Amino acid sequence: MTVSNDDLALIAKSFPLFKELSLVCCDGFSTLGLAAIAERCRHLRVLDLIEDYIDEEEDELVDWISKFPESNTSLESLVFDCVSVPFNFEALEALVARSPAMRRLRMNHHVTVEQLRRVMARAPQLTHLGTGAFRSEPGPGGALSVTELATSFAASRSLICLSGFRDVNPEYLPAIHPVCANLTSLNFSFANLTAEEVTPIIRNCVRLRTFWVLDTVGDEGLRAVAETCSDLRELRVFPFDATEDSEGSVSDVGLQAISEGCRKLESILYFCQRMTNAAVIAMSKNCSDLVTFRLCIMGRHRPDRITGEPMDDGFGAIVMNCKKLTRLSVSGLLTDKAFAYIGKYGKLIKTLSVAFAGNSDMSLQSVFEGCTRLQKLEVRDSPFSDKGLLSGLSYFYNMRFLWMNSCRLTMRGCRDVAQQMPDLVVEVMKDHLDDEGEMETVDKLYLYRSLAGARNDAPSFVNIL
Repeated sequence: MTVSNDDLALIAKSFPLFKELSLVCCDGFSTLGLAAIAERCRHLRVLDLIEDYIDEEEDELVDWISKFPESNTSLESLVFDCVSVPFNFEALEALVARSPAMRRLRMNHHVTVEQLRRVMARAPQLTHLGTGAFRSEPGPGGALSVTELATSFAASRSLICLSGFRDVNPEYLPAIHPVCANLTSLNFSFANLTAEEVTPIIRNCVRLRTFWVLDTVGDEGLRAVAETCSDLRELRVFPFDATEDSEGSVSDVGLQAISEGCRKLESILYFCQRMTNAAVIAMSKNCSDLVTFRLCIMGRHRPDRITGEPMDDGFGAIVMNCKKLTRLSVSGLLTDKAFAYIGKYGKLIKTLSVAFAGNSDMSLQSVFEGCTRLQKLEVRDSPFSDKGLLSGLSYFYNMRFLWMNSCRLTMRGCRDVAQQMPDLVVEVMKDHLDDEGEMETVDKLYLYRSLAGARNDAPSFVNIL
């Protein structure tokens, strides 16, 4: 969503008693808008900026943190780790000192370990901490020692959630050992760490329930997680290199280890290049409480790495054995058989994401007819045509949206949907003529329900039918 500085100023002016503002995946605003919120909303308890995009030149920066009230504040949560621009650290340090109710603080990559230690001294009551860069920038007194930083963590006895590590120096990682035993959430998704670097940390995280990490830890690192974190509920393994032809450091070996050691798992996002049906089947049996299963095999149409067979049976086992499943992402070499499984057994699925999968329109038809609770369907780079799209006509009113990208849709098929379902909004993007100029094809389709009708602020590349 695009949120302007004027929007934020209007909120601040209109609601002087405003208490909570969370901006998630937003753009269009800058430190000027944040300054308006900080200055006018004097009863603010929560200001969380999550995965937002702020593009601002340094000579246009506003010292927004210094705009908070000079007296004690009501702040309980301040999250700005996604804000890429520098800020006034001294103002932050003072703000934290006069915010006794603050429990959550996530800082951006401009914060060094020396500054982190100063903040922690001001707020030993924090339960959630985003560490910033986790790297030293030595001053006149030299670099902060690991022992000194460990002392700060030892004094922060309330910490249960750690994130940040955005430009981590692995030499400082032992400093977090004093809090590891109490951690329920650890986010290393920005930290390029090896198994050797992450394993000593994980071995102490016996209460961990949420763990995000880069695939650089490899199968060996995931094996350490499996052997230690039996209470784990959510795992996300992100790719360090997200290109299709990357080597990838985790595989079916790591997935199977997790399934054997973390049997209480409820949600997994797993990026890899190599997978087997056997590993996915093992997860379906060992982790039957899964609500979310997102397996992203990054290379196109990758089969079982051992047998060379499609991944149909693996995903079939997931929908058959995981009775609570509501979110599913599929990838790899998949045929109509996999989607027949999904339609037959995925009765609770609300969100389905499909990439490089299926071999005919029967796949879509199976999903539309079988997944009666489907709310969100995302499809990319799959061989589905107008026939598959039109097979969903009886089901679109019950869905929140359908997104199709780089499939085989034509403008004629999309117009048919728009004409037969006038209460839905049908948007098509980047239409172009094929080589013969005889039929328009559609690159992207976005179909959704809206009580307000079609939007009136669509950019020029969006055509609303």
